[in-house]
Amino acid sequence: KADALGKAGSPTCGDILRLYLKFTGGRVAKATFKTFGCGAAIATSSVLTEIVLGKTPEELRALTNLQVAEALGGLPPIKVHGSVLAEEALRSALADWAQKNRSAA
Repeated sequence: KADALGKAGSPTCGDILRLYLKFTGGRVAKATFKTFGCGAAIATSSVLTEIVLGKTPEELRALTNLQVAEALGGLPPIKVHGSVLAEEALRSALADWAQKNRSAA
C-alpha cells in the first residue's frame, strides 16, 4: 500500500531496485525496498530507506547518491553504481508520488 513506487535498474551490471514509500502528514513514514543485485546495491538500498524516513518530498529532492554512499562510510569506485541506483529509484518514486498527487487534486 505504498504511496509511491520508484524503479531503477542498471543494464551494465543487472542490478534492479524497487523503492516503496508511504507518506503520512507530508513526510515519509515508511520506506521499503526489493533489490536484485550485488552487495553494494543491497546496502545502498537499505541505507536509503533509513535516510528518507521523516523527510518531505522537498528534502528528498535534495538527496544525492554521494550522501547515500557517505552514509555507508563510502564505496569503492567500482561499486558507486549502487548509490546511483538508489538515487535513481528515489527520483522515480518522487515522480510517481507527484503524478499521483496531481491527479488527486
